[in-house]
Amino acid sequence: MTGRAVRVCVLAGVCAVLVVAGVAFAVGRFGTVAVGDAGRGSYVQGERVGDETAARALEGLVEGGGERKAEADAAGWKVSEPLEAGVVEAESANGALFSPGMDWDDEHHCSGSVVHSADGDLVVTAAHCVYARGFRTNLAFVPGYADGKAPFGVWVPTRVDVDPRWVSSADPDYDVAFIRVRRPGHPEQRLEDVTGAHPVRFGQQLPAPARLVGYPNDAEQPLGCANTAVAAGSTQLRLDCADVPNGTSGGPVLTAAGTLIGVIGGRDGGGDEVTSYSSYFGDGVRRLYERAVRG
Repeated sequence: MTGRAVRVCVLAGVCAVLVVAGVAFAVGRFGTVAVGDAGRGSYVQGERVGDETAARALEGLVEGGGERKAEADAAGWKVSEPLEAGVVEAESANGALFSPGMDWDDEHHCSGSVVHSADGDLVVTAAHCVYARGFRTNLAFVPGYADGKAPFGVWVPTRVDVDPRWVSSADPDYDVAFIRVRRPGHPEQRLEDVTGAHPVRFGQQLPAPARLVGYPNDAEQPLGCANTAVAAGSTQLRLDCADVPNGTSGGPVLTAAGTLIGVIGGRDGGGDEVTSYSSYFGDGVRRLYERAVRG
């Protein structure tokens, strides 16, 4: 299953609290989380934390050598047969989320994708991948990841935005997060210029041909599956495909033409053995996107 609620130190009752440069952190055997602005649902990360995270991530990765991949051709879309996830080619605008250092996750733990924005620096994932009683501070996004390689470098947050309703109650209708990123050591680069990006659509009419992509925790290549996305009530999107495991949370749900209409997450932490969900990209997610873009 895609199950995937993130457990942090405060849930285990083994935390200590400290303040660094005016920012409160909780520290325990599961890693470090920051309080951020809980009322607004945002966290601004300093360069030192991001630089250290990128350096740790790069200790286990081979960097460079990637070639940007064009968007999928809608004419080539077809339903997966059988309806189960299978290994697919890595795409430059999709990637894995790592949390190197003092953490409870082995290697990568979630997925994400580059979404178009004016500043070209925006990644989308599931809120439960970045916030659980605090913002994860040791995040690194590796677009195009495959077989231990970071073909387009390692990117770290400058800002993370989630809906306050996720912060207050982990509302599955708002299991979406936007991360603005930078590449340490390459201040002139914009993520979108390097990898390309998915356009985003709010209020997608359903049903619609769609596919999902994500990185299982224990795999070095992404999985994908295509089917028809349907509404699961007014606040969730559903796509039936079997064998979409842990780690795929936050991976994109894309139309046949490559437009982003969801991320794996939402109901039941993302789904079960045969079904994946996404919070529906309606007005609430649109406002979150606009806030993230404004910064």
